[in-house]
Amino acid sequence: MRRSTWILIGILALLILAAVLVLQQPGEQSASPDEGEMLVSYDSAAIDRIDILSRGSAVTLEKQGSAWMLTAPIRAAAENKSVHSALGTGKSLKISSLVSSNPQKQGLFQVDSTGTLVRLYDKGTERAAFRIGKPGPTYTETYVRREGSTDVYLTNAMVAGAFNRQARDWRDKAILSLAQETIRTVRFHYGDTTFTLSLQDTMWRVDGEPASDYVVRGFLSSLATLQCDEFNDSGLTAIPPIVGMIDVDGIQIGFHRTPNAPMLTVITSRTPQIFEVYPWRAEQVLKRKKDFLTAQ
Repeated sequence: MRRSTWILIGILALLILAAVLVLQQPGEQSASPDEGEMLVSYDSAAIDRIDILSRGSAVTLEKQGSAWMLTAPIRAAAENKSVHSALGTGKSLKISSLVSSNPQKQGLFQVDSTGTLVRLYDKGTERAAFRIGKPGPTYTETYVRREGSTDVYLTNAMVAGAFNRQARDWRDKAILSLAQETIRTVRFHYGDTTFTLSLQDTMWRVDGEPASDYVVRGFLSSLATLQCDEFNDSGLTAIPPIVGMIDVDGIQIGFHRTPNAPMLTVITSRTPQIFEVYPWRAEQVLKRKKDFLTAQ
């Protein structure tokens, strides 16, 4: 065997020995008796407040009745689905291994003040608190730490996306949220022009004329889950000229255009919140009568 080969084998052996010694240092472990244990435990249904502190940005979510509200840094309706998903993620964090118990190493894993701190409350009592650090070496795990503990763990999931959000990302972006199958009649108003799309004896019609089933399905899918692109929290000094209005199930949705503005303003009778949408999104629901009568 060549001398160079023996040298490489020797270097490899030294590297393996060094790795073993590092893992055996006090406060550094590759596994622990906690493996398989849940990081935190709480009743998702009982949690009524979530505080999230991430790099100096504080967000508070509070449950009011059956709905969640963003109460800090601004007050606005929160998207219930996102909050429920985050609670489910936090509750399902399973410990893969103990990585370090050395407080000086917390910055290395970003579970110190640079990480995201999550606190969960039930009627004013804190039920769980943990910090979310950087992704693990396989990017399918995350470094985490229970608040008040020096133990840093790897957990079995990517956690950051569930909690590391700006305030606007928690907000309810729904302009309209209906079960598509419940929609039976939609009225369109464009200035002096009006027409009605309605379901009559299992067939969709526009002012009595048969409508394209393909076009109607696409329209209803967009309308039932219509979301905004931005929020207007500063209000309007004057209402911009209206482009068109849709009336569905007694809810009026008005689309307004300010000259040279990149987005349309949306005002609804469902909520005082003012929304903004890009033109392409508005075009998905601002259909004309001829659109429904084509592609027969």
